[in-house]
Amino acid sequence: MKKNIALIPGDGIGVEIMVQARNVLERISTLYNHHFYFDELLVGGCAIDAYGDCLPKRSLESCKNSDSILLGAVGGPKWDNQPHHNRPEHALLTLRKELGLFANIRPAKLFDELKDSSPLKNSILQNGVDFIVVRELVGGLYFGEHKIEEVDGERIGFDVMSYSVSQIEAIARVAFDIASLRRKNVVSVDKANVLSSSKLWREIVEYVSRDYKDIALTHMYVDNAAMQICRNPSQFDVILTENMFGDILSDESSVIAGTLGVLPSASLSNIKDLCKESNHKFGMYEPIHGSAPDIAMQDKANPIGMILSAAMMLELSFGLKNEALAIQNAVYNTLSQGYRTGDIMSEGKKLIGCKEMGEIICKNLV
Repeated sequence: MKKNIALIPGDGIGVEIMVQARNVLERISTLYNHHFYFDELLVGGCAIDAYGDCLPKRSLESCKNSDSILLGAVGGPKWDNQPHHNRPEHALLTLRKELGLFANIRPAKLFDELKDSSPLKNSILQNGVDFIVVRELVGGLYFGEHKIEEVDGERIGFDVMSYSVSQIEAIARVAFDIASLRRKNVVSVDKANVLSSSKLWREIVEYVSRDYKDIALTHMYVDNAAMQICRNPSQFDVILTENMFGDILSDESSVIAGTLGVLPSASLSNIKDLCKESNHKFGMYEPIHGSAPDIAMQDKANPIGMILSAAMMLELSFGLKNEALAIQNAVYNTLSQGYRTGDIMSEGKKLIGCKEMGEIICKNLV
């Protein structure tokens, strides 16, 4: 197989962890006789420093022409004073919109080896943590009208939250498709007791559910969902929700799984049917953590989330399930052997850096 992959190391630790993900992909290409062609691009703060633009035209065009995208992390306090339209984070919003990346998929899974890293009690974790947050990514507050104006002598900020029927239906079908491959349970999270957009959301999710009669659907208000994720995470299989709620809940979910450092995510477009392996799903894959500038270039970063994001890309965008499983097994074996970066370090384990963690995972690839 030949594939063109756009690499966006970005800022902070993104540069270090991307090196390790690329090394793993090159190892996979050797083992399985694939040809991956990499195009490394500047996006985010590094692009501002180089070109004065958080998303240069050449970077955007290369992403559009690629078969898939791997992203490290963007942003940092260095660029906090940039105007809104040129902040590093704005580059991500533009990429999502320009590439039609409407479906964000974030697994929340607790590795047995990392139970001690979770802030939850063992009595809560005894049934495991293994669910997926499906977040609508190009609608809602983040893409509504934003303005500050003076009304009756006082400044007031406005942010418009809106959703169309087609947007809700598209993301709902993604969630139901994923649930059909798992434990067949969808919890749709909204705030329908207050928000009109949530009332429409609930109505359309109910409508879509009629096409998935074997999938159990329940509804949960977002405040209750936030509590239930901490109180009893094992009850969840697939959580479906809109953009802002998904942003918050997926971060909460990642923390209960022990650390931000080991969890991947996918942002997908061109989805007709997730159940069909032949359907090409263009995507941008990234670890869920940020750029962590405080530890950048110190060999302290955890590359596992980045490496597992590469595995997600192989499976979801390229249909290479065996190769993805090989990477996952290499990560599990490395953790079982007791190797840890600082964020997941515990008593009796061996502390290593970002580079060595990547090297050991590569050695464990078979």
